[in-house]
Amino acid sequence: MAALRKTTVALTPDAAPFAIRSERASDLVAREALLDACFGGNRHARTCQRLRDGRAPAEGLSLSAVAQGRLVGTVRLWHVSAGGIPALMLGPLAVEVSSRQLGVGAALMDHALAAAKARGHRAVILLGDAPYYARFGFSAAKTGELSLPGAFERDRLLGLEFCDGALDGAWGMIVPTGAKLPKTKAGRARKTALVPRVA
Repeated sequence: MAALRKTTVALTPDAAPFAIRSERASDLVAREALLDACFGGNRHARTCQRLRDGRAPAEGLSLSAVAQGRLVGTVRLWHVSAGGIPALMLGPLAVEVSSRQLGVGAALMDHALAAAKARGHRAVILLGDAPYYARFGFSAAKTGELSLPGAFERDRLLGLEFCDGALDGAWGMIVPTGAKLPKTKAGRARKTALVPRVA
């Protein structure tokens, strides 16, 4: 019988190319630049943005992916009412182009959903590509009677229940319910959104 040896393994940067952590205030500038790069300058006019304008993300549910001290991914979740049913709205999820093959998006999703479930939330809704988000358990099975405050593609409105039946009977408009940002921050965010980008 061979003797068992304890082997110490040193983690190298290649073994852990990125880390997921809570978003920090110092991430703001890099986060905004990443979102602009991923979604374009018109991202503030998108339908789901209406659910985020002037609101704070759900507590403990804003995550950043960092590689070598640089922000390479971000995701946030927001409190909403799905036709009277309390839920979270996930988005935006963004990953820097050069980091997309590292599994950053999947890691952000896994961490965000685990954190939401651990905090006692019952359901998450998002607007996204069904083939990508199906791997995390999202489907359009219970979102067919829900609406968003603007144009959207019906087959992209997806839901995930942490508790069976959490979205049963969900119908009507999805509206924001999260804490409002102080007027100064909300006003500053709107002004920033209206300033043309300089190349």
